[in-house]
Amino acid sequence: MMGDESAPVSRRADAATVAAEQGRLRYYIAGQSTSLGAYLLEQLLFFGLAWMPSLVGLGLRALAYKLILNSKGLPAIENNVRIAQARNVTLGEDVYLDYGVYLHACPQGIHIGDNVFVMHHTELHVYNFRDLPQSGIWIGDNCFIGEFTIVRGQGGVHIGDSVLVAPGARILAVNHLFGDVTQPVMAQGIEARGIAIEDGAWIGGGAVVLDGVRVGQGAVVGAGAVVTREVPPFSVVVGSPARVVKRYGGAEETAS
Repeated sequence: MMGDESAPVSRRADAATVAAEQGRLRYYIAGQSTSLGAYLLEQLLFFGLAWMPSLVGLGLRALAYKLILNSKGLPAIENNVRIAQARNVTLGEDVYLDYGVYLHACPQGIHIGDNVFVMHHTELHVYNFRDLPQSGIWIGDNCFIGEFTIVRGQGGVHIGDSVLVAPGARILAVNHLFGDVTQPVMAQGIEARGIAIEDGAWIGGGAVVLDGVRVGQGAVVGAGAVVTREVPPFSVVVGSPARVVKRYGGAEETAS
């Protein structure tokens, strides 16, 4: 687990309760954008360009979306990519967002480094972060995020450089509190320690990385594994819960 300190906890009301208190329209717009003016501009661009296929669409979005998000270069954004809280999204150079990708940022944002591929129907999501100060998603350079991956960043997700995430992985930096039998789980708040995946790691297809986990440099998480504790650098883990079956690299290679 990432340190021994108590997990940050938020007992802020769930989304349905907050929406009822604020008014659903106000809550919806606040969730989609940083201001009403920004929302109107973003929706105008999405209405005109988000659907457009082919190189024409790629080129127009590369130019126009720089008005609403932070980008070092001209990103390649395929059609039907959904972006909420666009002003809190930062893209490095040579970023590719494939068809149907969904980015939903929070005040600390989603940060994607240089030369990163985010493949189709992947979801990078920090919505309903409930005022947790460490919320956000940070992805380093030269990463590949496979299709249908889900990353939830309420506790903060930090992915290093040259990380490979295979299709269908789940990286979930949040837990729901429970134990009070007088309340439904969704009304009891959340806790979130965060997740770190260090440089050169490989998260296998369909693997689940749970809150509070650090995956060490060069580690390999086998397909379908459920990771509940720290993964040592240059090790291979498999199973549910995941266990070390091999170490390699600088240390003497072992297997079990």
